[in-house]
Amino acid sequence: MHNHAHDHSHAHTPTITTISRTLLIGAGLNIVYVVIEFGMGLRTQSLALMADAGHNLSDVAGLLLSLLAFRLAKVKSNQRFTYGLRKSTVLASLVNAVLLLLAVGGIMLESIQRFRHPEPVSGNIVAWVAGLGIIVNAASALLFFRDKDHDLNMKGAYLHLLADALVSVGVVASGLVISYTGWFWLDPLMGLVVALVILSGTWQLLSDSLRLTLDGVPMGIDLAKVQQVVSSVPGVVAVDHVHIWAMSTTENALTAHLTIAPELTNSQLDSVKKEVRHELEHLGIEHATLEVNTEGMATDKTTI
Repeated sequence: MHNHAHDHSHAHTPTITTISRTLLIGAGLNIVYVVIEFGMGLRTQSLALMADAGHNLSDVAGLLLSLLAFRLAKVKSNQRFTYGLRKSTVLASLVNAVLLLLAVGGIMLESIQRFRHPEPVSGNIVAWVAGLGIIVNAASALLFFRDKDHDLNMKGAYLHLLADALVSVGVVASGLVISYTGWFWLDPLMGLVVALVILSGTWQLLSDSLRLTLDGVPMGIDLAKVQQVVSSVPGVVAVDHVHIWAMSTTENALTAHLTIAPELTNSQLDSVKKEVRHELEHLGIEHATLEVNTEGMATDKTTI
């Protein structure tokens, strides 16, 4: 047995408290903007502003749904839910992806209708209100940028808000051009372009969410690498029956069967378990249940 040298600088992992605070701030900012945008849309009879306000409102609903999921994730395990309600965060990310796809469908449908029946709009007012949207949505997206690669709900919120910022850029550009040229067909054209950009990012979010919902191996974890790393721990002869799944969008779990060298003493066996736990944590797996077998010894089921 010998010790390994490791880099102990673990990647940043957001806490549930941090995530909840970020979601609450993001939702609050966007609720204020939705009220302003929809009010200006009613005042100017701008269908573009009212439609975009509805799109932003779907994002607010997604943020609040994610916030609810993370609150539920703090519920402790009980006799009916032995893992607690952590899995609700995965379901929330799936619902968010579906909501975003529905919003994209709404944008595309509205754009097609506008091509058929162009309507005059007040380009200057639309541009100013949409410009405010760029600031609000970009600032909100920055709140989630740091954690977007560590949690699906953070990724979903980031994509939602970034999509809104892109929509606002398109609305500003089309509003300015329309105000000078009267080319009303630019508005639906920009809507179609932005919808396609949003769709490309949303498809991956939907795929990732479905994978976790079906207890697939979480993104960023390579099953073959996990087996190779655990097998390389001194004292481990073989590893099989490996199953990896997501307990939530921030926590991963593993079960596996280990075959241990028969000559190991009890203290050496404890060291093997500690090293395996250490390696799994480096691979992003916080919860592991191991079935340990050694020749001449009864099966020892150990949770680490």
